[in-house]
Amino acid sequence: MEMTFIKTISPDNADDELKKVYDDLVEKRGKIAEVHKIQSLNPEALTAHMDLYMTIMFGESPLKRYQREMLGVVVSVVNRCEYCIKHHEQALLAYWKDKGKTSQLISDRSQIDLSEAERVLCDLAVKLTQNENPDYSGDIAQLQKSGLSDRAVLDAVQVIAYFNFVNRLVLGLGVEFSKKEMKGYKY
Repeated sequence: MEMTFIKTISPDNADDELKKVYDDLVEKRGKIAEVHKIQSLNPEALTAHMDLYMTIMFGESPLKRYQREMLGVVVSVVNRCEYCIKHHEQALLAYWKDKGKTSQLISDRSQIDLSEAERVLCDLAVKLTQNENPDYSGDIAQLQKSGLSDRAVLDAVQVIAYFNFVNRLVLGLGVEFSKKEMKGYKY
């Protein structure tokens, strides 16, 4: 049994408001994850969080779904968020269908076969997450030069920012990865 740093409410113990949120999650995502349960004490925030997640990760965008998952994995690697690495590696596998490639993204991105735009996206994900030099104008210009539209750049930065938020939520509240949680998601 996973232990978090705060109390969570299981689907079996959910009141009507939280049960509705959980039911909606099952419909949209296929199941309820630990990252959902950790927010169970505030169903309104959980709903807003999932609306943001669904828009950023599944909404219409010039970025492909796999590119968004790729960015999520890269940010999670930088933040050492094992829970999010594993979850979004599985999502990325649904698109890439290449365990070696996803493993390489996690362990050594330098040798992976990516387009120039994807390589620059990954570099931005690392730089923005580390925030060692908060001038990203050159990185944005590189993305534009590699053919990405301003909307694609915006969407990429939103994905990067979202994963920094959720990584800290998971790490800060002690959400642990469990293999049993991996099956049944809608990607």
